[in-house]
Amino acid sequence: MKSTVGTSPKASVRSSSFQMELQTSPFLLVFYVTSVICNSGPIADVVIDRYDIPRVCPREVETEDFIRYHFNGSFHVDGKKFDSSHDRGKAFISQVGLGRLITGMDRGLLGMCVNERRRITVPPHLAYGSIGTGGIIPPDAVLVYDVLLLDIWHPDDKVQIRTLSKPESCNRTTVASDFIRYHYNGTLLSGQAFDSSYSRNSTYDTYLGQGDLIKGMDEGLLGMCVGERRVIIVPPFLAYGESGHGTKVPPQATLVFEVLLADVFNPKDDLIVHVKEVPETCTRRTATGDYIRYHYNGTFQDGTAFDSSYQRNSTYNTYIGMGYVIQGMDKALHGLCMGEKRRIIIPPHMAYGENGVGKIIPGSAVLVFDIHVIDFHNPKDPVEIKITHKPQQCDLTSEADDLIQYRYNCSLMDGTLLYSSDQYDSPSTTTLGTNSVILGLEEGLSGMCVGERREVIIPPHWAHGENGAAGVPKSAVLFFELELVDLQKGVPQGYMFVWLGDGPDPLFPAMDLNGDKKVPLEEFSDFIMLQVKEGKGRLRPGVDTDSIIKDMFNNQDVNKDGKIVEEELKPASEEPQQASKDEL
Repeated sequence: MKSTVGTSPKASVRSSSFQMELQTSPFLLVFYVTSVICNSGPIADVVIDRYDIPRVCPREVETEDFIRYHFNGSFHVDGKKFDSSHDRGKAFISQVGLGRLITGMDRGLLGMCVNERRRITVPPHLAYGSIGTGGIIPPDAVLVYDVLLLDIWHPDDKVQIRTLSKPESCNRTTVASDFIRYHYNGTLLSGQAFDSSYSRNSTYDTYLGQGDLIKGMDEGLLGMCVGERRVIIVPPFLAYGESGHGTKVPPQATLVFEVLLADVFNPKDDLIVHVKEVPETCTRRTATGDYIRYHYNGTFQDGTAFDSSYQRNSTYNTYIGMGYVIQGMDKALHGLCMGEKRRIIIPPHMAYGENGVGKIIPGSAVLVFDIHVIDFHNPKDPVEIKITHKPQQCDLTSEADDLIQYRYNCSLMDGTLLYSSDQYDSPSTTTLGTNSVILGLEEGLSGMCVGERREVIIPPHWAHGENGAAGVPKSAVLFFELELVDLQKGVPQGYMFVWLGDGPDPLFPAMDLNGDKKVPLEEFSDFIMLQVKEGKGRLRPGVDTDSIIKDMFNNQDVNKDGKIVEEELKPASEEPQQASKDEL
C-alpha cells in the first residue's frame, strides 16, 4: 500500500480505438426511458434500459463527476460490435456532462449507480451524426452501449469515514507520528477485492503522517481507538491516481478500506502502569536485587491473548532489575507490594521491538500485562518473626534438644493454604536442633513459651529453596501461623540422660537402694526414675523410657551377668565420650 500520492485526472480521456468525445456543450435536459426499442422508426432521444440496478445506491452520477466504466458498443441495426473496453482489458474513464463524451452518453450515464448495468441507445444526432467517424462509425448510425459502472468520484470529494464499531472505553486515539498496526480488507468501489492483511495473517504496520501511506489512508486512520472498526473511502486523487497500483488497483480507482486498529504507540511513549489493587498493609516494596514470583495474563492492545502463567499453573519467577526480563517489565516490577495487582502497558521499544518473537509476538507490538504479585524476597532476607500472643507467665522457652508439640498453618503469601496441623488428629511433634524441620521453621519455633503464638515469614533459602517440595512451589516464601502446645526440655545431642546439677557422690551407694552391693535392672530403673521425679536428672524426651534405661543398664553391666556392681561403674573422667552418651 505504500506509494506516492496520486494526482487529479486529466481533463480528457480518450478511447484507444475511437474518439467518443465531442467538443460541444451538453444538453441540460435528459429523458430516462426504461424500455426496449421495439419499432424501426427514427429514435428521437436517448433510450435507457436499466436492466440491473443494485439494491443499495449511496450515490448517483451527476454532472462533472468522473466515472470509470466498462462497455460494449454495438450498432442498433444489426448488433455488430464496434468497440469494447472488455476486449481491451481496461475500463474507460471520463468526466460526465462537460462535453467530453458524445451527447447521448453524457445524458445516458447520468443517474447511474456503481455496479448498475444499463443499455443506452443513442440516436445519430446525439452521437456521430450524418458524418460518422474514423471509418468505424458510419453516417446516421444508431449506437447501443451496454455499460457497467465501476467507479464514481468528484474533484471536490473528501475522504469518507464511517465508524462500524468502537470500544466502550478509549483512552487514546491515533495522531500523526504514531506507529500503528492494523488489519484491513481493501476493495474497489465496485466491491472487487484487491488486497487483505487477513489473507497474509499479518497486520499492516506503519507510521502515521509521514508519507508512508497514500494520503487518504494517512487521513482516514487519524483519531482511531484500538479495537475500532471503520470504513475509509479514498477518492483516486488521494489514492494511487492515474498510475494505479500493480495489477489489482486500476488507474483512477476509488478505494474502500475496512479497517480494524490492532495497536498504537508513539516512539516517545514510556511505560504505562495502572494500579488495580493494593493490600491494606504493605510494609515493603520490591527493589532491585529482589526475587519475585508473580502471575500474569499477557495480551495485545486489542485484547488478544498471547501468554498466561495461569494456564501453566505456575508463577513466573525472576530477579528484578538484573536484565532477566524485557526492559519494560524490569522497570514495572519495582515498587510493588505482595498481593498487589497492576496492569502494565509496554511499548515495543521496551519489549520485543521491531522483530517480535517468532509467531507469538509480532514486530512492533504493544504488550499489556495484568500481573498479580504472589511474593518476593531478597537472598539476604532473614526469617521474620512476629509474636501475636505471649502468656503472662513464661518460665521455660524452647531451645535445641527440646521435644515440642505445636500447631501450625502453612500458607503462601497470597493466602493459599498448603498444610495445617488441623488436618491431623494431634499437634505436630519435633525435637529442636535435629534438622527434622526446615531451618526457617526451626528458627520460628525457638524461644517460644507454651501457649505462645507467632506469625513467621520464611524466605525460600530458609525453606525449600529453588526446587520447592511436594505441594510447595519453587522459590516460594512461606507464611506460618504457629502455637506452642507442649514443651519437654531435652538433653544434648548424643545423650540419653543428664544430671540437672551434680550427681550423687559416691554414685554406687545411692544407686544400691537396698544396700546389697548389687544393682539389677529393676533397681537401676527405680533409681533413674526417682532422679527424674525429683528433678535431679532428665531422660531424652520422645524416646521409649524403658528402652533408654535398659540400654544404659546394659552399658554398665560389663560382664553381662544381669547386675551392676561397684567395680563396673566407670568414672566419666576415664572414658568421657562413652560416659557422656550412655553412662551415669
